[in-house]
Amino acid sequence: MQETPLTLAMILRRTERLFGDKALMTGPPAGSDRPVERTTYGAWAERTRRVGGVLDALGVAPDARVGTFAWNTARHLELYFGIPCTGRILHTLNIRLFAEQLSYIINHAADELIFIERSLLPLLWPLAGEIPTVRHLVVIDDGAAVEIPDDPRVLDYEKVLAAASPVEHHIEDERLACAMCYTSGTTGNPKGVVYSHRSTVLHAMGTMMADSAAVCERDIVLPVVPLFHANGWGLAHSAAFAGASLVLPGSDLSPKALARLIVEERVTLAAGVPTIWMGLLPELVGRDTSALTRMVCGGSAVPKALSESYRREIGLPILQAWGMTETNPVASMCRLRSTLESRSEEEQADIRASQGVIVPCIDVRIIGPAGDEVRWDGTSRGELQVSGPWIARGYYDDPRSPDSFTDDGWLRTGDVATMSPEGYIRLVDRSKDVIKSGGEWISSVDLENEIMGHPDVAEAAVIAVPDPKWAERPLACVVCKPGTALTEEQVIEWLRPRVARWWLPDRVVFVEEIPKTSVGKFSKKDLRDRFGAAPSSA
Repeated sequence: MQETPLTLAMILRRTERLFGDKALMTGPPAGSDRPVERTTYGAWAERTRRVGGVLDALGVAPDARVGTFAWNTARHLELYFGIPCTGRILHTLNIRLFAEQLSYIINHAADELIFIERSLLPLLWPLAGEIPTVRHLVVIDDGAAVEIPDDPRVLDYEKVLAAASPVEHHIEDERLACAMCYTSGTTGNPKGVVYSHRSTVLHAMGTMMADSAAVCERDIVLPVVPLFHANGWGLAHSAAFAGASLVLPGSDLSPKALARLIVEERVTLAAGVPTIWMGLLPELVGRDTSALTRMVCGGSAVPKALSESYRREIGLPILQAWGMTETNPVASMCRLRSTLESRSEEEQADIRASQGVIVPCIDVRIIGPAGDEVRWDGTSRGELQVSGPWIARGYYDDPRSPDSFTDDGWLRTGDVATMSPEGYIRLVDRSKDVIKSGGEWISSVDLENEIMGHPDVAEAAVIAVPDPKWAERPLACVVCKPGTALTEEQVIEWLRPRVARWWLPDRVVFVEEIPKTSVGKFSKKDLRDRFGAAPSSA
């Protein structure tokens, strides 16, 4: 058989040739009264080819890492294909990371160029002196009232794009790196995951399968999940591949704005983290949502009550997906099997609250404490491990890789899970003390280290506690040094310039001592028992 390379260039050519007239939309910026910006895949493809000309004209190395610091917009989508289709590597930068993590990621990847939206300049420009590999910042003007630095390193996106010539894309090696994302840095510095053209195309095909997200040409897709979050869940690739229309929300992620896009643009498939769906439901009740057929939710476990609220109010339960940055990311999807439709509504709701069945092409196993696979009985627990053609086999230039991958090549997810006899995965615990708030990880260790940097703090431990909106929020347990005293406000103010705003603990409690294990480690189990553990992800 022929061995045609599976590359993003192949997707671009297909989209341009077959679906050039399909719509591509971008929502207006937050606080703006501008209408939805509309273009077509045909116009997008021409601009995407010019992106390659920009990179050539600026002398960017053929295998360079090129960063993006942007919202979900049609211009970001130009970069999503325009960079990797030249053989370079798209590096999506998380706009929510703290400055130290951001500069670490840019320097570790050695980005040569960063495309950045004007509204986001205040987050990145202060780091300009700390990222020596970056030769240019190319500013995408989103209309924000932000002063553009008068610096020869800063260029205007539209000007350089207009001056560039379109290039043809020919990627011969499907195993060539095409994109990279970094984890959220829950234990130490973030870790880089590099995706190949082959893995990305296969992942896109996986999300197009009927029992997966079923992305198809008839769809109008709204990816609320950021394009920088775990490869945008692959929706940018699968929508273009299938020829589905795309509605990109831009910077306004308010419930009112998202509801308006869903209703007015007749969205059929929308995807986001649980906190998005929590805020959105009141805005959708009583409105015409008849076009919606799937509401995909990932990033953290979907509360059963939330999914059932959607089923009652708009007649459509949430479709839960599970994955990680290391899994490209979609690895499982929770669709109710035909053989389970005779079960009671309560039983069906319980099934929908699980992480679902592993998608085709991905293999799964649960390894117990003794190193053996556990039974699929719905109660036996172990570490969830996965393998497959779009699962990472290691981290980029990172000595920590052996900690997360087995000798026989399986990804150790760090999640403790059970498997039902029908193959439904249910996460029941975590092997690491991380906090998942609104679909984003918060490192308890990093928070503890920052708190213990205060001169009046002797010890500190951070645990997750339940939160009705964000699923989990951090609670800090602090021991003051003898003869000193602190207030909750003082601890928060100490942290404010040191961590991202959404990492700040909701509560600080003061204790006489932090309980210890037999080997002298903090016993967070005891703290959870005392202050209330976060609910399991089941």
